[in-house]
Amino acid sequence: MSEAYNPIPVTVLTGYLGSGKTTLLNRILSEDHGKRYAVIVNEFGEIGIDNDLIVESDEEIYEMNNGCVCCTVRGDLIRVVEGLMRRPGRFDAIVVETTGLADPAPVAQTFFMDDDVRQKTRLDAVVALVDAKHLPLRLKDSREAEDQIAFADVVLLNKTDLVGEDELREREQAIRAINPSARIHRTERAGIGLDDVLDRGAFDLQRALDNDPHFLDHDHPDHVCGPDCDHDHDHDHDHHHHHHAPADIHDATIQSVSLRAGPLKPDLFFPWIQKTTQIDGPNILRLKGIIAFDEDDERYIVQGIHMLVEGDHQRAWKPDEKRESRIVFIGRDLDHEKLKRTFEACQA
Repeated sequence: MSEAYNPIPVTVLTGYLGSGKTTLLNRILSEDHGKRYAVIVNEFGEIGIDNDLIVESDEEIYEMNNGCVCCTVRGDLIRVVEGLMRRPGRFDAIVVETTGLADPAPVAQTFFMDDDVRQKTRLDAVVALVDAKHLPLRLKDSREAEDQIAFADVVLLNKTDLVGEDELREREQAIRAINPSARIHRTERAGIGLDDVLDRGAFDLQRALDNDPHFLDHDHPDHVCGPDCDHDHDHDHDHHHHHHAPADIHDATIQSVSLRAGPLKPDLFFPWIQKTTQIDGPNILRLKGIIAFDEDDERYIVQGIHMLVEGDHQRAWKPDEKRESRIVFIGRDLDHEKLKRTFEACQA
């Protein structure tokens, strides 16, 4: 089988300064898991510090020194990844650690934008680390911290030993208000089974949906705290999605909009999704959807980041499945009523 059909999984590690990314990265590099990882570290500033904090290992580590994750880093990242791809068989997966001040979206977008990179890699998951003690402060003073949570597929609520149970529940509620669909794990010193963060297929919507048909149902009990949650459930969870966390935690600017409709007309839906992402793209952090098209026997999966959208048929609808269209937007300043009205107007 050629490499093009066996793309290399890429994990993006994000999280605000001091959240524990390097600790997790060192565990990935030093644990006996039998896999080889190429690591790309994105430094902030001219002098590389993070790289010197990474444990000595046989893994290959690449450093990019302009911590501004924008167009220049996209170019750098594409060059590094293309270089890695010219050495097949040297490693099993790639881990990209972003600077603590970075919005992970441009890094994630890189794996969709460049055709060569896109063909040979697949974005496996965006994993965000959160400092349990300092989260309320971070959410007040840093838009990046909020974006990192909003964009994540998996969130490690780290340093849980520094706060009590009530505070942890508040932190989880704040995370859930920003990103209802992420898996949350409580950790100390980034201690987690690596299977929970690596090669998850978490960004791959198809695989996520195969594993969990309710993946896009934010009101489903699993998504108040994911089935992979690694702490016990002896307390009551609030099973309703809030657009805002309690005021004392965070005045959230990020919200999620979940839409449902019946089968849609393709010639109405595609212009709609293009127009919506072109107009609201800067405010759309993530979108994921399963679409039922009129007179189409297969489910259509759509996902996007800002103005980038991609979609494909997934599999045939099962006889017992309800043929409905569902789409979720996570972003800022989204007009819920307008999205709902225009989405429903695409119905057959």
